[in-house]
Amino acid sequence: MNKLLTTLFALLVASATGFAQAQAPAASAPAAAASKPAAEPSSPASLQAKIAMCLGCHNIPGYQASFPEVHRVPMIAGQSATYIESALAAYKTGERKHPTMRGVADQLSEQDVKDIAAYYSKLAGEASAPEKLSREPSPQVAALLQKAACVSCHGANFSKPIAPNYPKIAGQHKDYLFVALKAYKQENNQAVGRNNGIMGGIAKQFSTADLKAMADYIGSLDGDLKTVPESRFHGGSHK
Repeated sequence: MNKLLTTLFALLVASATGFAQAQAPAASAPAAAASKPAAEPSSPASLQAKIAMCLGCHNIPGYQASFPEVHRVPMIAGQSATYIESALAAYKTGERKHPTMRGVADQLSEQDVKDIAAYYSKLAGEASAPEKLSREPSPQVAALLQKAACVSCHGANFSKPIAPNYPKIAGQHKDYLFVALKAYKQENNQAVGRNNGIMGGIAKQFSTADLKAMADYIGSLDGDLKTVPESRFHGGSHK
């Protein structure tokens, strides 16, 4: 009897030991998993990557677009960040109809838009537009500007808009201003035009010749807008 009890006790001890050894790896698995370093989240795109699509046009002095007609691309360095954001949003929604800019804007996240706008708003340095007009318009152009009430939104010197989502226009390229003004007159065109009630109502009052006269004058003024060559972004020199 004693021999039988001894044998049973030995079997129980062996079984318990085997069970404990079998459970040990399972018990240590969570600890091992916890000690394994978690995968690092992907870092956000650098500013250089975000503005890559902008540099090829807006950072090349004199660069011309060919749609809807040949004109210099606008200077955006020195515009307010809020205006640049609103312009990109308008391309995203189709309020501004331009296939190339629509394609660019569609690829940008909300944060991308903010970062790009902040970068270009500071790129031109400190504001340099004079408080007063750098040159007076001719009587003909003065009458047109008064009828259009341009200063009521863009400021007396055309560089201090009444709201940050309105653009500075003094010194902007004349041919770009002309194309932009004509775009507000476009209707029922899938590729060209700008759907803005205020600017549409203003532009439609004027002939093409009138719009060109105003664009030529406003573009001749001193302003804050610049085209800063891409080499400056990389810290290089340029001529």
